[in-house]
Amino acid sequence: MNGKPVSLKKYANKVILIVNTATKCGFTPTYTDLENLYEKYHSQGFEILDFPCNQFAQQAPGTIESIHQFCQLNYGIKFPQFQKIKVNGDDAEPLYKFLKSQKGFAGWDITNPIYPNLNKMLSEKDPDYESKPDIKWNFTKFLINKKGQVVERFEPTEKIEHIDAEVAKLLKE
Repeated sequence: MNGKPVSLKKYANKVILIVNTATKCGFTPTYTDLENLYEKYHSQGFEILDFPCNQFAQQAPGTIESIHQFCQLNYGIKFPQFQKIKVNGDDAEPLYKFLKSQKGFAGWDITNPIYPNLNKMLSEKDPDYESKPDIKWNFTKFLINKKGQVVERFEPTEKIEHIDAEVAKLLKE
C-alpha cells in the first residue's frame, strides 16, 4: 500500500487468494465474505492480497489511502491491500499477466442476480468476450496453492461457499 514492491516470496508456503477490487461496485459487499474467509483461515496459513483496480466503469476512484479507509470503516478488512493496478491491457501488472496466462475465464455462476446485466454489457462490447482470458470485472479471484501454483480462478459471481471449500482443501495439503 505504501508504493514499495513486495516480493511474493513473503507468502511462500501459504494458500493465497489474489483479488482485484473496487469500492463502488455491485460486488463491493464481497469484502464482507473475503474478510470472514480471511479471519477463518489466516491462522492456518491463508492470505488474501487485495489489488484495487479502476479499469471497470471507474469503480475504484480515489487514492489508495481513501480506498483503504473506506474498506476499514465499512468492512473492517485486515488483509493486505496494495496500490491500484491495471489488470488488463499492455500496461497490466506482470502479476496479472501471469495469473491470466495460468487460468483463463472460468465462466459465470448464472444463478447470480447480477449475471444477466453483466453478461449483456460485456457481450455488447465484445460478443466473443468469454473466449478471452482477460479479467471481466471487479472481484475476480485467483487461488494459489502452497507451492505457488495457480489452481483456480473464480469469477465475481462465484459463491463464497465454493471458494471456502477450495481454500480449506488446499490448507490441508
